[in-house]
Amino acid sequence: MALRHAVLAALLDEELSGYQLAKAFSVGVANFWHALPQQLYAELARLERDGLIAGREVVQDTRPNKRLFTVTDAGLAELDAFAAAATKPSFLRDDLAVKVQAADHIDSAVLIGQLAERAEIARAKADLFENLLRTMRGAAEEDDFLRHGTRIGPYLTCLRGLAFERGNHDWCLRTIGILKAREAARVRP
Repeated sequence: MALRHAVLAALLDEELSGYQLAKAFSVGVANFWHALPQQLYAELARLERDGLIAGREVVQDTRPNKRLFTVTDAGLAELDAFAAAATKPSFLRDDLAVKVQAADHIDSAVLIGQLAERAEIARAKADLFENLLRTMRGAAEEDDFLRHGTRIGPYLTCLRGLAFERGNHDWCLRTIGILKAREAARVRP
């Protein structure tokens, strides 16, 4: 998958400016694709140049003008081709996991601190996803929304993000518990 596909998918529901797209990435899309704002702006320019999105200038009185972008028919065709292509398995690439791999040879107190910090970040992100999911489904119960909602793709990806962050949180807490128990066992005479 390339950044272009994540941007195209993010633009499916509404016209967005680069700024709005960056906010969407930091909240919802970040659970499956990370991009810096400058990467998003560069990708918007490429997508527009390639005819996969169309941009229009919006004149604003009190702020600088902005460009709003929408997916074109060619962009939809690109997403269709992407969706039809084989999916590669995901993989974990995490510096904290490398540190845990070396847990027997490094300062466990430092590692425990980093795990606790990551657990808190994961909990906060899980809370964010839970709030986003509630906002998306409105007054509807989840099962009803999933059966009858008009656009469930973003909801389903947020569910994946929520499960991922809950998994991160639980793993960090379990790993902290194991490291502390091992440390306590070593201290006993």
